[in-house]
Amino acid sequence: MNNLRNQRLSKQIQKDLSEIIDKIARDNYRGTMISITEVRLTNDLSLARIFMSIFPNDKQKEIVDEIELMNKQIRFELGNRIKNQVRKIPELRFSLDTTLDELQKIDKLLNE
Repeated sequence: MNNLRNQRLSKQIQKDLSEIIDKIARDNYRGTMISITEVRLTNDLSLARIFMSIFPNDKQKEIVDEIELMNKQIRFELGNRIKNQVRKIPELRFSLDTTLDELQKIDKLLNE
C-alpha cells in the first residue's frame, strides 16, 4: 500500500516538475530540451531524487548546477501544486540521467 502511494506521488511530482522545468527552460535556455526522466522518493517521502536528461549535451553540467541553485524556488512551486497530497514537501536533489549516454557507448562498442 505504501509503495503504491510512493509510486503515484513520484509520477505526480515528475509531471509537475516537468511543467515547472519546462517553463524555466523556455525562459532561460532557448534551444535546450530538459526532460525529467525519473523521480525516486524515499520511503518517508522526505527526499526526492530527480533525474534529468538534457539535450544538447554541451551544457549539461552547467544547467544542472543552475537548476540546483533555483532549488528553493522550484520546491516552492512544487509545494503549491502538491500541498493537499503530502504533509511535508520533499527536499529535491537534481542529478543528470546518463543512461542514454551509456546506451550509446555500448551500442557503439557492439557495432565496432
